[in-house]
Amino acid sequence: MCGIAGIASFTKSAKDFQQHLKSASSCLRQRGPDSEGFFIDDDVALAHRRLSIIDTSAAASQPFTDASGRYTIIYNGEFFNYRQHRQQLVSEGVKFASDSDTEVLLQLYIRNGIKCLQYVNGFFAFCIYDSLEKTIFLARDRMGVKPLIYYSDNDKFIFASELKALMQFPIERNIDHQSLYHYFQFNYIPDPWTIYNNVNKLSPGHYMFIDLKRGALIEETCYYSIPETEMLDMPDYQSVQLRLKELMTDAVGLRLVSDVSLGCFLSGGIDSSVVTALAAQQVNKLNTFSIGFKDEPFFDETAFALKVAEMHNTSHHVFKLTNSELFENLEDILNYIDEPFADSSAIAVFILSKYTRKHVTVALSGDGADEMFGGYQKHRAEWLIRNKPGLAPLLKIAAAVLPSKFSSRESFIKNRIRQLHRFTEGISLSSKERYLRWRPFQIQLI
Repeated sequence: MCGIAGIASFTKSAKDFQQHLKSASSCLRQRGPDSEGFFIDDDVALAHRRLSIIDTSAAASQPFTDASGRYTIIYNGEFFNYRQHRQQLVSEGVKFASDSDTEVLLQLYIRNGIKCLQYVNGFFAFCIYDSLEKTIFLARDRMGVKPLIYYSDNDKFIFASELKALMQFPIERNIDHQSLYHYFQFNYIPDPWTIYNNVNKLSPGHYMFIDLKRGALIEETCYYSIPETEMLDMPDYQSVQLRLKELMTDAVGLRLVSDVSLGCFLSGGIDSSVVTALAAQQVNKLNTFSIGFKDEPFFDETAFALKVAEMHNTSHHVFKLTNSELFENLEDILNYIDEPFADSSAIAVFILSKYTRKHVTVALSGDGADEMFGGYQKHRAEWLIRNKPGLAPLLKIAAAVLPSKFSSRESFIKNRIRQLHRFTEGISLSSKERYLRWRPFQIQLI
């Protein structure tokens, strides 16, 4: 993980914002503790914080400028198939100054312009500045794994990996009430919104092109969107299963390419267990990491993680968190979150990351797998409504017998009563309405 920030000034020299840029870079130190770099031209100033993963030498430091001095890139991410493209570029006569994926990405842009995105398999957020044409090209990966936030007005365009870095520049700070509504609905603020007016997230699968010569013309374009439906030409379900396993094995293998030590988060759930199983086939004695709750056994799932670790013979590490340690870290966690965000798992992941960093530099996680494989209760509930229509009337009767005042997360039985009432609330709704109903927090007023 690295951090990037930059500004394009439309009315004065970018040097006037040099101190703001340094403050922004300082805010991104946790993303890139290994080194810091700056680039300042007449209209543009860029900053980069580096976490060294591929080519850890100084030759790969950023901002990275090509041999001609015309193009400069700052980049946060990983370009999985860069070696294949590097080989091709070398055969075409390109000379490389580093072994980094950053330089390969820059050379692909120099030769292909915005079409370079179709060659990149990976996750990324990057900026490329063309000092001759006075253009800025910003792009975010297809799934939006890497963040990119921006602000623009008549005088300037500013971007950064995190909102806290953007806030180091002189910009308006007015709460966006529509975003606040989205937060209460989804427990987070989805792109392209942020908690502030006039500050936006660059959406996944989008790029921006800024032409400083043409009156600071700013254009945002979608280059990829997930197909709504895509039929696979396969004879049976078993073939689909095998193909899925091939794709996932390949995806995990690509993420194991690193010049530093790596491991896996392992909670024992569907997502991290699948990733661990596939990674352990390719890495001997894979390091895996779990966090447990010493004072809250009802929420402690380390026993499940241990079973998975034993099954795949990993080198397993368990960190048992006490309530006092959780509270000690809470202020740091809240300070780091830039806008309202209500996923309670972020607390455990933050602390687990601190613990894991003592052992490895990179850790694979399973984010997104629950959505793909139905890992949440709301996915199972949706399946039951669609496939077991006779069950709904019986559950409605059960909900009437068991009042909602007995529902809570305090015990297994009370949690089941809570889930029962949530389920029956969605039976008569459309699938879209059900998702929206089941998504927000449930607040009990006494």
